[in-house]
Amino acid sequence: MPDAGPDEAAPANRRSRRGVLAAGLVAALLLTGCGRHEQASAPPQAAAEPIVLNALVWAPDWSEEMHRVADTFMREHPDIRINLQFMIGNSVEENLKPKAATDNLPDIISVNPNPYTVTLADQGLLADMADTAAWGHMLESLQREWTSPGGRRFGIPGGLATTLIYYNRDMFERAGIRKAPADFDEFIAAAVALKKAGFTPLALSGAFPNMLGNGPFSYGFANAVAAHVPDWRARIDHGTLALDNAQGAGIFAKLRALADKKLVQPDNLRAGYDDTLRQFVEGRVAMVFQGSWAAGTLMHGREVRAGVFMPPWNDRGQTLTPVIGSETGFAVAQKSSERNRKAAKQFIDFLYGPGMPIWQSKRQNIPPFRKISEDVSGDRALFSLVDRMVQTGPAGDGPGLYYSYLPANTIDVLHGLMQGVLSGKTSPDQAARALQASIADQARSNNK
Repeated sequence: MPDAGPDEAAPANRRSRRGVLAAGLVAALLLTGCGRHEQASAPPQAAAEPIVLNALVWAPDWSEEMHRVADTFMREHPDIRINLQFMIGNSVEENLKPKAATDNLPDIISVNPNPYTVTLADQGLLADMADTAAWGHMLESLQREWTSPGGRRFGIPGGLATTLIYYNRDMFERAGIRKAPADFDEFIAAAVALKKAGFTPLALSGAFPNMLGNGPFSYGFANAVAAHVPDWRARIDHGTLALDNAQGAGIFAKLRALADKKLVQPDNLRAGYDDTLRQFVEGRVAMVFQGSWAAGTLMHGREVRAGVFMPPWNDRGQTLTPVIGSETGFAVAQKSSERNRKAAKQFIDFLYGPGMPIWQSKRQNIPPFRKISEDVSGDRALFSLVDRMVQTGPAGDGPGLYYSYLPANTIDVLHGLMQGVLSGKTSPDQAARALQASIADQARSNNK
């Protein structure tokens, strides 16, 4: 094809340029339209991810109520989810030790105010709870108990705690027992009278040694040792507490006496926590050695007209030393994110605020606060008894629950010792020496 001349090429070039411009305009319009379409169809910005709190809780007798508290909280706070799990085994510490050792504590955990937990607090593993409303309402004596040497306010107790003897008033009357025993000899005499009247005198949770520790051991230690050794806590810390003596053996001798005289239920070594509660509320035993935290179950059984008195683990002629301290409580892991720590404290304040009637309606324990509202569920006679115990305790606020103040590894040792004494496989003297050795060994390990 011959080349086009100058006069013919100009119109062609103009047409070509107009085509390019038109094509570019169409392309631009298409691109603009596509941009508007993408902008119009883009999804709205996603809402913030909900906060998920992992909680590992000790609630052997109120797990259902704890679920109800968590469910109520989540309905009111839809941006927070609670993954609730429950501790198993014989103690809080055996659940915590593997998680603390691997720096893997959940956001919310159950803890006791003992040397093990204090160490976690001063190592920076537990958050300071002083900015919670619950802490501000606590009894001052409990605030002291829940403050570490380093000044960290590391938890909120479930309640003011003690262990008591709950008794069946009708069985006592039928056995001719007119007043609560005032010392251990009178307690044995009352139990023998109940047995002669055809009743099983006392239920013990031998398969759940936590209650043997909080019950017979704590009262035995309080009256045989702590009442005569004012600096017992320091001696435990230093490993110098002497128990290879009559006082140390006496702690375990009282437990063994109950078995030797067949004053405890036949299945005592197989009975768990719930078993003894059922045995009492069903009217199958005359007494049970249990905590103030179980008052809701034990004081209002349909089959039993129940009363309560302090465990008279004192010798004749000696003043009864009461055991007053803290229930297991709640702490927050410091290494959780700031967002999670804030939400965890919010849940704990809910637990002790709007959520408290949910679990208090069953437990009816002793709230850990300076003021107890008139509408708080609970037996007023029990509240009054515990108040008198607090007033008569050392320094006016009680020496604490001794069992929980033992080193964590010693608690594990003690569980086996108490079961051995109850079964007759371990003598009281052997148990006392083994307990002393464990305390000394733990002190050496901690002071290295």
